Amino acid sequence: MQNRRFCIITFFIFTTAGFTSIVISNEPYTTNATSSLNTRRAIWKFDFGPGNVESGYTQVLPTTVYTEELGYGFEPGVIVSAIDRDGDDALHGDFCTSDTPFLFSITLPEGNYRITITLGDKNEETNTTVKAELRRLMLENVQTAPGEFKTSKIIVNIRTPNISTGGHVKLKDREKMTEFEAWDDKLILEFNGARPCVCAMEITKADDIPTIYLLGDSTVCDQPLEPWNSWGQMLPRFFKPGIAIANHAESGESIRSSLGARRIDKVMSMIKPADFLFIQFGHNDMKDRSPNALETYKSNLKQLVTDTRAKGATPVLVTSMERKAGVNSDTLGDYPETVRQVAKEDNVALIDLHTMSKIFYKALGENIDKAFQDGTHHNNYGSYELAKCVIEGIKQNKLDIAKYIVDDFKGFDPNNPDPVDSFIMPASPARTAQKPEGNRIG
Repeated sequence: MQNRRFCIITFFIFTTAGFTSIVISNEPYTTNATSSLNTRRAIWKFDFGPGNVESGYTQVLPTTVYTEELGYGFEPGVIVSAIDRDGDDALHGDFCTSDTPFLFSITLPEGNYRITITLGDKNEETNTTVKAELRRLMLENVQTAPGEFKTSKIIVNIRTPNISTGGHVKLKDREKMTEFEAWDDKLILEFNGARPCVCAMEITKADDIPTIYLLGDSTVCDQPLEPWNSWGQMLPRFFKPGIAIANHAESGESIRSSLGARRIDKVMSMIKPADFLFIQFGHNDMKDRSPNALETYKSNLKQLVTDTRAKGATPVLVTSMERKAGVNSDTLGDYPETVRQVAKEDNVALIDLHTMSKIFYKALGENIDKAFQDGTHHNNYGSYELAKCVIEGIKQNKLDIAKYIVDDFKGFDPNNPDPVDSFIMPASPARTAQKPEGNRIG
C-alpha cells in the first residue's frame, strides 16, 4: 500500500484593509516590483504538492501564501492540504486540494494568458470547477477517475485601469473594494467543486489570439459576490482556449456613463483587427429622462459601431434581456427596438437577447423565480442559460468566432432550457445581500 504524506496549513481570512493597496482614489495605476520581474518571463510553471518537483517547475506547497514579494501563491482564508502519493511521476504523484474553494494568484502584466492545468489523483476520484478573476466560469465539472489525469487549457484576460493612450478608467468605489480583483495586477484562479485536486499549472502570454470585448451593465459584468451573476461571466466556459473574453461591463452603466468613465476609451485603446466587441446597453439608458435620451442612445450606439470598425474589429449588438416583469409586457420601452434598427441600418450582427429571454422566461413558467435574484438580476442558473442564448446567437449569425465554441455545446433553444432543479454550480465562498447598481426598476 502506498503511503500518503499530508501537509496542512490554516490561513487568515481576507480583511478589507487589504483592498486599499490595490487602487488609491482614481490615480493612475502602478504595478509593484514583482510585476516588473514577471514581465521579463515568458512562461511560468508550477508543480503543486510536497513530492518530487518536475525539472523547470516551481514547487507550490500549502505554505506558499501569496505576497507581493513572492509574486505568486495561495490567497489566505482557507485550509489547503497537500498529498504525496510517493510516485516517480513528479507532475502526477502529488497535488494540492481543499474541502472548500481556494484561490491561487500570480502577479502578471495586463493581457491575455494561456493557462494549462493538470487535475487528478492516482488513488481517488476528483471533481473540479475553475473560475477566474471575479468568478468567471472557465472549466465546469471536470471529473477524473482514480489514476486518471486531465490537462485542460483556458484563456484568462487581466487588466489595469491605465489607458495606453493616456489617463485611466474612473473606477467606482465598489470597483476599489469588492471588485478590486477585476483591476489589480494579479491573475486569480478559484478552484472549486466536490474535490478539486491541482497537480500542475503552466502559464504563458497569449498575445496572438483574438479577444471578445464586452461592454454593458450589471446584467453583463463580472458580479463579484454570490448569489448575483451575469451572462458575461458565464461566457468563457463556452469557448475553447483559442480566444479571450475581456469583460469591461460594469453595474449601473449606460453608454453615456461608460463614455464618461472612459471604459470605452480603455477598450478602444486595446481592440485590434480580428477582435470582437459585444455591446449590450439599455437597462440604465432608459432611465435617462432627458427629451433626447433615445436619440443620444442611438447616436452613441452608431458611434461605437463606427469606432470599432475603424480599429478593424467586429461589432456585435446585443439587445438587453427582459426583466422578470417583462414576460408578457415589455419594461425596456423602445430601447431594444432601437438596437435592432441600428443593426439593420449599419449592417451589424444582432443577438436578440431581449426576444430570447422572454421565450426562456415563459418556458420556465412557475419556475421563473429560480432564474432571478431580484426583478432584474440573475443567479447562476439564469445567467448560465442567458449565456447559452448568446452562444446560440453567435452560431445563428455565423460569426467567425463560432469556430471557438466548445464541442459540448450542441445548440440552445430557449423554449427548452436546462432543467432548473438539476442545475448545479459550485458557489464561490463570498456572498452579499446587497443588490448591484442600476436596479431602480424591477
